Amino acid sequence: MATKPKRGPNLFEAAGLAQDAPRPLADRLRPTKLAEVVGQDHLLGPDGALTRMLETRTLGSLIFWGPPGTGKTTVARLLADATALHFEQISAVFSGVADLKKVFEAARGRRETGQGTLLFVDEVHRFNRAQQDSFLPVMEDGTVVLVGATTENPSFELNAALLSRARVLVFRSLDAAAIERLLARAEEVEGKTLPLDEDARASLVRMADGDGRAALTLTEEVWRAARAGETFDAAALQEVVQRRAPIYDKAQDGHYNLISALHKSVRGSDPDAALYYLCRMLDAGEDPLYLARRIVRMAVEDIGLADPQALVICNAAKDAYDFLGSPEGELAIAQAVIYVATAPKSNAAYKAYGAAMRVAKEAGSLLPPKHVLNAPTRLMKEEEYGAGYEYDHDAPDAFSGQDYFPEALGRQTFYDPPERGFEREIRKRLDYWKKRRGERGTE
Repeated sequence: MATKPKRGPNLFEAAGLAQDAPRPLADRLRPTKLAEVVGQDHLLGPDGALTRMLETRTLGSLIFWGPPGTGKTTVARLLADATALHFEQISAVFSGVADLKKVFEAARGRRETGQGTLLFVDEVHRFNRAQQDSFLPVMEDGTVVLVGATTENPSFELNAALLSRARVLVFRSLDAAAIERLLARAEEVEGKTLPLDEDARASLVRMADGDGRAALTLTEEVWRAARAGETFDAAALQEVVQRRAPIYDKAQDGHYNLISALHKSVRGSDPDAALYYLCRMLDAGEDPLYLARRIVRMAVEDIGLADPQALVICNAAKDAYDFLGSPEGELAIAQAVIYVATAPKSNAAYKAYGAAMRVAKEAGSLLPPKHVLNAPTRLMKEEEYGAGYEYDHDAPDAFSGQDYFPEALGRQTFYDPPERGFEREIRKRLDYWKKRRGERGTE
């Protein structure tokens, strides 16, 4: 029988090194206790929401909502450790119904032995409605404590039934101080300082854009690129990592200054300036869906019924971006910006809503007039609820001219459309109806 030739040591063995692939810095610096998590003091500080929960050593189901690289997965894992729960992790990107069934069955088995399960679901918003519903029974009977992580607004992306059984906790982007703490920890672990001058270090913090994982990845890139004794300035840093620093900090004045400039350019009917500020923000890495939401707001605040299509166009742009993603979907947002900037302007609906809200709060519990109330019971009919009501569709021009305000309040005028755009037609209707009410004596 032939004998196998002896294998000589490979380079790793010769150097006395393990053959496992080196772990990324972000993984090596992953916190081992909740006190090491940075940037989420509102959750993990002395009076934080999670701190208070842990004082009882019990957890309810939770939804972690926040940007990437803010510690959602790490905190979930550490919560399982702190409450002696088995940690199970799945991703909605790679899991289906069959995978969920296996996870639930395993959790039931552990429960029978007295071991609870914390099920961490990354990207939970990517599960469809039926898949989200499948969590409800195992949440209700305590088979699992669900901790879902999402970068999208849970109010829009998760089932109401799921949300009613879980508490939403917001994770914040890491501020500059938190990123600096990560860099200092990396330098301590590696036993060397970052070869960056002061401006370059500040630029690297901005490049991370609130993402702790990105900050540590950039840190590794810098150490790999630096030659002995070399120190990078800000320009050299950008060349080395091939990434620009954001033009502004999303959490600070630059963000608010640019979105304000975009909004006022639209309000001032200047599509060129509006496009310029839109592109500034997109180039800086702003979330296009945030911009789409702001443009929808512009449509209802500054255009309103002067052009009812503005809101339709802006919502369609949001849907188009959802469908196409970046960068193709950004063109739909740009198209919406041009539309709202060139549309006729009116804040009449915006002002009418504000005025009506103020009066509604002051009026309190005033009852509508009896003729507009339903009378589903005999007693209410005897009290003349609904008496005298005229069905508008039976009246000439489908307009009865009745007064619908509470008698103690009297008629109010909130909506005053200008003679611009489609609201010119609405004003004609309002003037006609006002004339008809005057003829009837209800004006």
